[in-house]
Amino acid sequence: MNYTNQSNNSNHYQTDDDLSINVSPGLSFTSDMDMHNRCCSGRFWCIQDICGIICVVLTWLLILYSMFVSFFVILIPAISTHTVFSVFNLVLFLALSSLAFISHVRTMLTDPGAVPRGNATKEMIQRMGLQQGQVIFKCQKCCSIKPERAHHCSVCQRCVRKMDHHCPWVNNCVGENNQKFFVLFTFYIAVLSVHSLVLVILQFISCVHSEWKECSTYSPPATVILLLFLGFEALLFAIFTTIMLGTQMQAIWNDETGIEQLKKEEARWIRKSRWKSFHAVFGLFSIQWFSPFTNPPLDGKKRNAYLYAV
Repeated sequence: MNYTNQSNNSNHYQTDDDLSINVSPGLSFTSDMDMHNRCCSGRFWCIQDICGIICVVLTWLLILYSMFVSFFVILIPAISTHTVFSVFNLVLFLALSSLAFISHVRTMLTDPGAVPRGNATKEMIQRMGLQQGQVIFKCQKCCSIKPERAHHCSVCQRCVRKMDHHCPWVNNCVGENNQKFFVLFTFYIAVLSVHSLVLVILQFISCVHSEWKECSTYSPPATVILLLFLGFEALLFAIFTTIMLGTQMQAIWNDETGIEQLKKEEARWIRKSRWKSFHAVFGLFSIQWFSPFTNPPLDGKKRNAYLYAV
């Protein structure tokens, strides 16, 4: 959509699809909270997609299953004989699973960077302070001003800034506001999966050496089934999340989202240096990089408030 200033007395913008918009001076901008895709009085971002909800519940059940087997089949029965080993791994496993769960929830319930719907109005155009001949884009699906590097998600039904992809496992898009949480989720799940795999291998070795006597509170057949399923789950998700983590790190490293790589879009934006690209997602390097409790930096929100949903 191309808007060109053609009048001195009032702001008149002509679009490239022959839609004429006249903007009178002195118009003020007010915005109410858009409740689309929101729940709990607008506090959280919620996508009502049945496939995504099933994937989220399945993710939580798999984490709970890994905790159940690791705690009640492997570690707790061994406390009396291997106290330090069992307690250390219990604390470590609980910490990793908690961080993974919190990262997952924050990825799911955080607005990924949705552009306000229907904001291609006269008030918005005047607020943007367009210069003569300046080109902006309008999404025909959600009738919003489309910022640079934004893409429309058919599941979320919104344009999302720096959209990387829509992930059903978190029932949300991965975008500018929640990419940090998604990276942490894949990181902690990958580490948790490797930890689970190591515990399963060590438990099998221990049970074989003791001829399956007193290695578990469950019967040998039940123990074998529980360990095999956990080992398969751990191996599968270790591979999957490591690949996802690698692609996310590469995208941040190159300052290019997954969808931009897929579409082979020409970079119309000024690429950040690799270190500044990581700063844009995680902030200045500190222990908070690994914390799902701290929010990513959003300096652009102050500069371009009209492109951010409230």
